[in-house]
Amino acid sequence: MKTLRKIRKNAKALSPVVASIILIAVTVAVSIAVAAWMGALTVGFMGSSSMTITNVTFQGTGDTEIALAVKNTGTKSVTISQAKVNNVVAAIKTGSDTTIAAGDAGNITLTLAAAWASGNPYKIDLYDSSGQVVGSYQANAPGA
Repeated sequence: MKTLRKIRKNAKALSPVVASIILIAVTVAVSIAVAAWMGALTVGFMGSSSMTITNVTFQGTGDTEIALAVKNTGTKSVTISQAKVNNVVAAIKTGSDTTIAAGDAGNITLTLAAAWASGNPYKIDLYDSSGQVVGSYQANAPGA
């Protein structure tokens, strides 16, 4: 009996505080790994909307039309519902490619409310059907 007490007295074990700290650390590490994995899955399933305006042509001299060559650089199809030039809504001309599949290119012609002025800078923003800016471009009108 004396030897059994002696063994128990000499037995070393983790204190409850150290054991709790280790359990909490393992739980946090696993939850961070799961959160990162789920975040990567969500981005893959949702896709992205992004347009690149590859070329801007100001039609005529002091006219009201601007032609845009665009490319869908996102992972899903994009429908352009609105365009703004210098924060003023511009009409999208009938016959423009307003829905562009992922990886495809298209042409959009904008009609301004007033004629563009030679040499002036113009900021063009394209918006998708959810109201998000999917493409932006800064260009100067030709001349002066």
